[in-house]
Amino acid sequence: MAPKKIGAGKADSSILAKISNTNIVSQGRRSACDAVYVSKKLLRSTGKAAWFAGTTFLILVVPLIIEMGRDQELGELELEQASLLGVPPAGALM
Repeated sequence: MAPKKIGAGKADSSILAKISNTNIVSQGRRSACDAVYVSKKLLRSTGKAAWFAGTTFLILVVPLIIEMGRDQELGELELEQASLLGVPPAGALM
């Protein structure tokens, strides 16, 4: 059996207790907690901003794109009908 070190366990734990109870360690812990709190809030706000921008794009821009596509289709349909009916294109009347 290995020889026991007398008092080594208590000395180590008391030194760690003294170090962990110092003012600088407490300030470090508070700073770390504050940094985590601010980071979480920043990530949450960034996510909300991205969601807001995405939904705004969908609500405002997508209907415009759809309408532009419809207008183009209507113009192509009018040209096709005019060519089938034998009517000259609108630019040729001038």
